[in-house]
Amino acid sequence: MDKSALFIVGFFLIGGAGFVWQQFQPEPAINPHSVSPANLDGLTVGDPIVDVTIPAQFSANAQIGKQVFEAACSACHGTNAAGQNGIAPPLVHITYEPGHHGDGAFLSAARNGVISHHWEFGNMPAVEGLTDGDVKLIVAYIREMQRANGIF
Repeated sequence: MDKSALFIVGFFLIGGAGFVWQQFQPEPAINPHSVSPANLDGLTVGDPIVDVTIPAQFSANAQIGKQVFEAACSACHGTNAAGQNGIAPPLVHITYEPGHHGDGAFLSAARNGVISHHWEFGNMPAVEGLTDGDVKLIVAYIREMQRANGIF
């Protein structure tokens, strides 16, 4: 056999072995960041989207962040960041857990707005008048709320 024939046979043997090997691999794990939005059935426009447990106590930064959130964010994201059906999503939701949406995502959203990608509420506009410090305090509040609701 010449070298070309050996190459072709080797190519098909390796390819066939790879195909057989792939068939015996386990199914891939579900992506932990592939989250589904909350079920909105039965909610009217403006209803809170999720039930939120309030922490017994907030840190000093989260207390200030709560005040800033209430002034700048709650009109859309609702009381206690529970979201409002037909208006804006809840921030106390697995979608916004730190491993999926880090603190920088909140800073970017406030500065630049966000193109809708997890929910069907439309795009979020930039929030005028918030400093990076304000957003960091809001994030402290949101993260403490998330932890109190089992979102790490």
